[in-house]
Amino acid sequence: METVSEKDVSKNNITVRVEGLRKWFPILGGVLQRTVGYVYAVEDVTFDIKKAETLALVGESGSGKTTVGLMLAKLEPLTGGRIFFKNRDVSNLSPGEMKWYRKKVQIVFQDPYASLNPRMLIKDMIMEVMKVHNLGGRNNYEKAVEVMNRVGLSEEHLYRYPHELSGGQRQRAVLARALCVEPEFLILDEPTASLDVSVQAQVLDLLKSLQNEFHYTYLLITHNLAVVRYVSNRTVVMYRGMWVESSPTRELFRKAEHPYTQALLSSVPIPDPNLTTREKKLLKGEPPNPIERVKTCPFIDRCLYSMQICSEKAPPIEQVDESHEVRCWLAKKK
Repeated sequence: METVSEKDVSKNNITVRVEGLRKWFPILGGVLQRTVGYVYAVEDVTFDIKKAETLALVGESGSGKTTVGLMLAKLEPLTGGRIFFKNRDVSNLSPGEMKWYRKKVQIVFQDPYASLNPRMLIKDMIMEVMKVHNLGGRNNYEKAVEVMNRVGLSEEHLYRYPHELSGGQRQRAVLARALCVEPEFLILDEPTASLDVSVQAQVLDLLKSLQNEFHYTYLLITHNLAVVRYVSNRTVVMYRGMWVESSPTRELFRKAEHPYTQALLSSVPIPDPNLTTREKKLLKGEPPNPIERVKTCPFIDRCLYSMQICSEKAPPIEQVDESHEVRCWLAKKK
């Protein structure tokens, strides 16, 4: 099954746009618990996602990708920047507007078991969501059956507790709960990370099938590049809270420009003996301390190609082509 191709995605039909997104977590200290510093989790992240498109947000642990997802889901307040949903600024919403937004935007977390109440039937959890959003009325049960069928589960599964389902079934139930309010935008935070490989493929195929049929827009947050290649249209690579490269996924795998992206791709195993001798671009050292604000290149201490200017100025945004951008002094030298 193919993903929605770039040709099928309208260039002018943007569902989500973020501009200069920042998130600083305060560090409290002293007897009075005053702010003594910050953890700079996200710094100046900008991207857009078109309707019926899948954008992958990729990076190591601590890159800030999950924090971006939480801000888009309005589960974390913004320190700076703006979020637009269908050309409407949703950076700061009133309680009434928040209810509207939560109906349009849903998030699916990594651990389906932790996302479900162990004391409630799947039916009750789905119908509770519809009740909160004033949906369905007397037809709530029929709607619950419909969304369960949509994700490949039967009516029988409505009468089970989370522990009575397999890992894949639990993730499908979480997805059904998210879909019962008919959202337009789904934030998928490592949706297959806790599943077996065979089950991962089934869930990914389900997500692609749902997108093709209902034109959902996805933000896929993951560290798994195989998943990225299989599902996403475009990819944004993050490092130390900043985006370092943004490109159509096929082009990124074919010709990554940023040294960090190249190192990530180099670490992906390839089941081809003829390619096992390819040069490995292994990362050295550790990411910089997140409590120190980076004003130059965040990757300088681990980069194989660092230059003098990398330690003096923040790298500029270079346009590789129409839809491929990279933050790197090396790209400017080319």
